[in-house]
Amino acid sequence: MILYSALLTAVLVLGSPWWLWRMATSGRYRAGLSGRLGVVPAGLKAAVAGKDVVWVHCVSVGEVLGAARLIAELQAALPGYVVAVSTTTQTGQEIARQKLPGTPVFYMPLDLAFIVRRYLNVLRPKLLVLMESELWPRLLVECERRKIPVAVVNARISDRSFPRYMKLRRLWKPLMAKVTLFLAQGEETAERLRMIGAPPQRVRVAGNLKFDLQPAAPSKVADRIRELADGRPIIVAGSTCGTESSADEETMLLEAWQRAPREKFGALLVIAPRHTQRFAVVESALSEFHYLRVSDWSRTDGKSPRIILPGHPDRLEIILLNTIGDLADVYRIADIAFVGGSLIPRGGHNPLEPARFGVPVTMGPFHQNFREIVHLMSSEDGLREIVTDDIAGVEEAFADLLSDTEDARRVGERGQAVYKTHSGATPKTAQILVDLIVWRKP
Repeated sequence: MILYSALLTAVLVLGSPWWLWRMATSGRYRAGLSGRLGVVPAGLKAAVAGKDVVWVHCVSVGEVLGAARLIAELQAALPGYVVAVSTTTQTGQEIARQKLPGTPVFYMPLDLAFIVRRYLNVLRPKLLVLMESELWPRLLVECERRKIPVAVVNARISDRSFPRYMKLRRLWKPLMAKVTLFLAQGEETAERLRMIGAPPQRVRVAGNLKFDLQPAAPSKVADRIRELADGRPIIVAGSTCGTESSADEETMLLEAWQRAPREKFGALLVIAPRHTQRFAVVESALSEFHYLRVSDWSRTDGKSPRIILPGHPDRLEIILLNTIGDLADVYRIADIAFVGGSLIPRGGHNPLEPARFGVPVTMGPFHQNFREIVHLMSSEDGLREIVTDDIAGVEEAFADLLSDTEDARRVGERGQAVYKTHSGATPKTAQILVDLIVWRKP
């Protein structure tokens, strides 16, 4: 642990010029910096003062969405407790504040002893909940010293990361022994956890929280998009990915859409980039099209959005969903949903988000982060997988569903049935966590 702390400190010191440059050029790296460095936010102190606390940590947007219903269940089951939520990313912060009103939200502090101790001294949590696969060595050590139970919830070990864990299992084993309970998504992950070094008696299967998505808040944005489509089919490409300097996945989608979906079916394309810092680069890729920015609606009360008309002034072709929190409900109005991060090697995102509305879902071949869900949906013909990462494959998937509306309806219904059939992990997980607190009360 001394070596780990020394290495982390060295990385911070040696990397400080880079961090200073990034803070000067990007607000994303300035956000929450003081909190990460050990200055506990005053609002957090006030929210937890004199209260029993459950600390839930979510890395980013996906984990926040997966944990939202669980947090609501914990709040209902533990009256008088405060559930405090930390995230690593700025987008995770934004979604957490939006989806969890009234819940204290803060940035995960750096995993250094003096910083971790400051937060634990303020929070004094009765339970620490880590979502999916977050194991912070110093945080686990300090929790063990204070006899704070730690639960890893919705645990998963992806195909990509499993070989790396196995190579370092001698290092992982003592760390995993500090976790009180692992609640795995499925048997495969449970077995992988045991192989890596988790004590077998501390591993249980509780199901996948991502089958229990929180109901999407009704959005005026979704209804306005449907009005603007004026009866045309709507393709929603959600959580698209690339770099901060290139619109990798969006470029492929645009190329595919320009063929049959636009020319033959007149489809309106809605693009929702996964990360806010990519909004500008994605917009630059739309320069030759007749497009609209949803962010402009907030300045016009949603009534008269500004429409950019560089290429095709006859009618609206593309809507850039450059806002936070609207995608979940916008999926509701889609005729076809494409789930991003899957045409490039990013592991994909959650296909259940559109599937719960009965919308036919398409994904590219890179979906290892949601492999079990994709397999379930595909086996029931509730998802159309684009097996090649090329433009022709995307065009074919879109054109097939647009040309055969009855088939599209069946795909949507089957995907929705998978979502409904496998729900129920959230109340089970919440009860296990409540019991963990009760059993450990002095």
